[in-house]
Amino acid sequence: MTAEYSAHHLQVLEGLEAVRKRPGMYIGSTDSRGLMHCLWEIIDNSVDEALGGHGDRIDVVLHRDGSVEVRDRARGIPVDAEPRTGLSGVEVVFTKLHAGGKFGGGSYASSGGLHGVGASVVNALSERLDVEVDRGGKTWALSFHRGEPGEFAGQAPDSAFTPYEQSSRLRQIGKVPKGVTGTRIRYWADTQIFTKDASFAVSELEQRARQTAFLVPGLEIVISDERGDEPRETSFRYDGGISEFAEFLAPDAPVTDTWRLQGEGTFTETVPVLQPTGAMVPTEVERTCEVDVAVRWGTGYETVTRSFVNIIATPKGGTHQQGFEQGLLKVVRAQIEANARRLKVGNDKLDKDDILAGLTVVLTVRLPEPQFEGQTKEVLGTPAVRQIVSSVVSKGLQARFASTKRDDKSQTSQLMEKIVSEMKARISARTHKETQRRKNALESSSLPAKLVDCRSNDVTDSELFIVEGDSALGTAKLARNSEYQALLPIRGKILNVQKASISDMLSNAECASIIQVIGAGSGRSFDLSTARYGKIILMSDADVDGAHIRTLLLTLFFRYMRPLIEDGRVFAAVPPLHRVVVQHPGSKPNETIYTYSEKELHTLLAKLRKSGKKWQEPIQRYKGLGEMDAEQLASTTMDRSGRMLRRVRMTDAESAATVFELLMGNEVAPRREFIVDSSDRLGRERIDA
Repeated sequence: MTAEYSAHHLQVLEGLEAVRKRPGMYIGSTDSRGLMHCLWEIIDNSVDEALGGHGDRIDVVLHRDGSVEVRDRARGIPVDAEPRTGLSGVEVVFTKLHAGGKFGGGSYASSGGLHGVGASVVNALSERLDVEVDRGGKTWALSFHRGEPGEFAGQAPDSAFTPYEQSSRLRQIGKVPKGVTGTRIRYWADTQIFTKDASFAVSELEQRARQTAFLVPGLEIVISDERGDEPRETSFRYDGGISEFAEFLAPDAPVTDTWRLQGEGTFTETVPVLQPTGAMVPTEVERTCEVDVAVRWGTGYETVTRSFVNIIATPKGGTHQQGFEQGLLKVVRAQIEANARRLKVGNDKLDKDDILAGLTVVLTVRLPEPQFEGQTKEVLGTPAVRQIVSSVVSKGLQARFASTKRDDKSQTSQLMEKIVSEMKARISARTHKETQRRKNALESSSLPAKLVDCRSNDVTDSELFIVEGDSALGTAKLARNSEYQALLPIRGKILNVQKASISDMLSNAECASIIQVIGAGSGRSFDLSTARYGKIILMSDADVDGAHIRTLLLTLFFRYMRPLIEDGRVFAAVPPLHRVVVQHPGSKPNETIYTYSEKELHTLLAKLRKSGKKWQEPIQRYKGLGEMDAEQLASTTMDRSGRMLRRVRMTDAESAATVFELLMGNEVAPRREFIVDSSDRLGRERIDA
């Protein structure tokens, strides 16, 4: 450090030097996230061509040597000389920042690549980049080493490289049939720039490819991963649009159909326009903004939002998302207010979250040269878009609410009831929380009287057994370890929450007791850190009714206390089905063996028969937990040293919810098809009789 500071201390970074010096400014980071961003800069250029109607397939290949290749069948990068620089179009695109066909030259009506730095930034951050262009009946090629054009002696990125000194040139390496065009780009990310653990995530790549295929109907994107022992290829093509995308994203059963809200608006803005003389002249231009939104409300409380500008995802929103919420809130609040008496709203006020609960929305806008905040394009900044989107959404929703069609009237009525239920549930949860805060140590607990609690206050060590029936509760009281095991009996089958409203669920005594005892709330207000028990164990009979009850409970946890399942804190007890007493001759005491399925029982009996051992007849078959004595229940199902628990995973809970939607939901047709298709699989041995 020196006190002297004058002009010769200033550094001027020109061209791609600036990118290599400050890569985070252009790609966000130099880890896997930045690596994926580079790849999408290349893919998005091909997608922009497909948006313009040029090419219907993009191939992305992850090679074994760490390189990645993107191929398309579009127009191909121009190979003729660019007048101002004298360089070929290929070299301009890959070496000059803010150069390309997306600055209002008429090549693209709307595009995702807007700053003209995508390809050149990827080139600057690559150890080697090869580009091949099919155009004019010939195949042209050019290679770069860390942004500098030249020729490599071999195929590897560390092959001897000879840079062009006087002037660079495109190499003609082949011929193609007339009319065949396209671009192939293969590059090796620079290990001097990216961290050692940076790698391409196939799952993330496939997710983004699927998303793009939804947004560009008819475009096929093929992902090939050749890095593993077994190469895999995945293809994505969807001829539907964002309506299909919304259905794919929705995590719950529908309350409404997927509604499509479409429209456009115009606005003017002053932008510098490049003149033929090379000067930039501020000019007032009129822009057209196209808006296309797919919205769908479901029975759940999660909000799924995906917003896009010219098919580029904007995960942090922007003016288009603000406009959508503005239009949505305005219309829904007006409709609820107009129907306040019928919906029994009272003096309560709607919150934004009440309206967004259960909403799945895919929001897309298309406009020339949108303004983004930063090269990573995560936030749209064009101010005029807010009012245009708000107007389109308002008109579309008002038309839907004013529709006289039977389906529309039914769906809008159900939607308003759901939103009001969400509002009441939120207010109820807030009131309950405030009541709990006001309680002091001298006041009595509000926990249900039927709860048999444990003595320990250590959440990580405590267990809550949800027990089926009072008869099983009596045995379980004697079998439990009262230090850390609590019991909550439920009477029979609880409410099927898959098709019940939130208010019905909260007013159901059994559901309310479970939520109250666990103590972490429900739905959006659920807070895992305040749960009173480390393990929730569902202990039901080993019969069809027991399985039914367990599935109902799983559906409740999946819909309203999902973080418990995601954290692996929900278990199913595994009580035995049979008790076999093996008789030993003489004074040797008899041996008791428990089996957990018919197959296991038959295997055991065959083994005993083969070894010449006898057993007491009849073999005890447990129809319910109440048939066990306390010692048997403890040793087989509750004692940590000898019991078996089955951890419930998200896939188990999802399948339980799917089964209930199929077998007990409102849609009759899928249930009938299931019964007809599955009838041949039902045999006498599968009926618990």
